[in-house]
Amino acid sequence: MKKRFSPFVIENIEILDVASEGLSIARHNELVVFVTNAVPGDVVDIKIFEKKKSFLKGTAINFRTYSSKRVEPFCEHFGTCGGCKWQYLAYNEQLFYKQKQVTDNLERIGKIEVSCVLPIIPSENTTYYRNKLEYTFSNKRWLNERDMDKRDELNDMNALGFHIPRFFDKVLDINNCYLQPSPSNEIRLAVKAYAEKEQLSFFDLRKQEGFLRNLIIRTTSKSGLMVILVLFYEDKTSRENILNYIYQEFPQITSLFYIINSKKNDSIADQELCLYKGNPYLLEEMEGLHFKISPVSFYQTNSEQAYNLYKVARDFAQLTGNEIVYDLYTGTGTIANFVASKAKKVVGIEYVEAAVEDAKENSILNQITNASFFAGDMAKVLNNEFVEANGKPDVIITDPPRAGMHEKVIEQIIAMLPNRIVYVSCNPATQARDINLLNEHYKVTKIQAVDMFPHTHHVENVALLILK
Repeated sequence: MKKRFSPFVIENIEILDVASEGLSIARHNELVVFVTNAVPGDVVDIKIFEKKKSFLKGTAINFRTYSSKRVEPFCEHFGTCGGCKWQYLAYNEQLFYKQKQVTDNLERIGKIEVSCVLPIIPSENTTYYRNKLEYTFSNKRWLNERDMDKRDELNDMNALGFHIPRFFDKVLDINNCYLQPSPSNEIRLAVKAYAEKEQLSFFDLRKQEGFLRNLIIRTTSKSGLMVILVLFYEDKTSRENILNYIYQEFPQITSLFYIINSKKNDSIADQELCLYKGNPYLLEEMEGLHFKISPVSFYQTNSEQAYNLYKVARDFAQLTGNEIVYDLYTGTGTIANFVASKAKKVVGIEYVEAAVEDAKENSILNQITNASFFAGDMAKVLNNEFVEANGKPDVIITDPPRAGMHEKVIEQIIAMLPNRIVYVSCNPATQARDINLLNEHYKVTKIQAVDMFPHTHHVENVALLILK
């Protein structure tokens, strides 16, 4: 019978560094200790809740010395909410460790020399920078310690907020969030107050029942405001009443949608989008280009930093107007359309068909005639026949998901041997792994990290690879 693990405490341990996923690192008896709730320079007691052969996992429970790198978290929900986990780390220190994460991965996994690293581009706004937030209705809100002491007396168990990490059926009721600009907080609070006043049922995530399911708010830099109310079932009278209330209370809303989603998961990409009031999409602007954003469109959630990221990608591509550019994992074609004026031809490939349709629409909207888009599995679409039909690329821009590129895609890139590869990544570890597979043929000549998500461990990185 397997012996049951018993948590234990190790005392007076100094936190040495930052690891992936926002964890910190300490050492104890030659073992690496991954620690939550601590920053480098803290000296703490750690409660160990997991033990493996080569490492321990734990959380800081008592602080003997606070690090000089620490700052006071500004959000009342910090420590319970799953977002903004680095609020207690000064922003300049966040940038330092994000840059270090990039270089460490490239050296350790990519096996490359990192002398060509440019300083990380900070986010001008470290609060209210997101253009999209998704809130969840729940009839079982997360109870803090104060609530637990009087839980038998509680009448209000409803929540409209964010999921608690590792608990799919528990939602933290949010009072004020610093991620999205006004009127995001005001809309959420007003919707919750109205729903409770009218005794509308909040969703039960475990039993899969209840009327109100999700509230999604999207904004643009040009004052567009989209609200999407997701319901579990149709109740025409209640639906129209709450939608009318939202629209009347917030006349600045430019697009108001509702969706009936009776599935067991929250994804809405396959659901009917019902426009109730206003325009069917938002418009985002970048250097005179306009991009349509529908309720299910992908667009980088930090608009200002997206512009900086795309400028880096375009600069790294070194386009003269004579190049054929392949934009792999093109999404809604934002990068492809952004660089099209500098290229002879741009070819975008994306797995999601709806995203490809958005990319084509954005080309038409901006009168771009030298960009074409194709939908399908990248590993299958990008083959010799495709290259023969669309031309051998001089430059490849690739922006894959966190898992990185499929080996078959890398093999095809090597078969094509473009002069330059601009690799945009939201995961420096998988980017480094892929670069290592390209090392025989390509040399990394520039590395530029971009901070898209302040107060989190996430970092975007752009690498320029030149054919040897």
